[in-house]
Amino acid sequence: QVQLKESGGGLVQAGGSLRLSCAASGRTFSNYAMGWFRQAPGKEREFVAAINWNGDRIYYAGSVKGRFTISRDNAKNTVSLQMNSLKPEDTAVYYCAADREPFKPSVAGITYWGQGTQVTVSS
Repeated sequence: QVQLKESGGGLVQAGGSLRLSCAASGRTFSNYAMGWFRQAPGKEREFVAAINWNGDRIYYAGSVKGRFTISRDNAKNTVSLQMNSLKPEDTAVYYCAADREPFKPSVAGITYWGQGTQVTVSS
């Protein structure tokens, strides 16, 4: 089992920044690819970003590429999502996700989920 806990969500104005963090515990963190998904009200959960076990492969959804940056620290068992130039359409609950390599950017392909953290971007 891998337990994931997100932090760092909140309310921010459009154009602002937030940094989300996810702390992992349980199994060996470096054995897992990590990612972020989000779910806006009335919409399906969607892929945001992913990073492989050592950080040399990173993937982003087109809607966040150039604005969001995913990173991980295997020594601290954490993965982060730096979100810049936030837009109202980025408003959602953000979920941390973990799975064995290769990371599959689909909800059905994820084994472990965090409980989510709310991000609200006001216009």
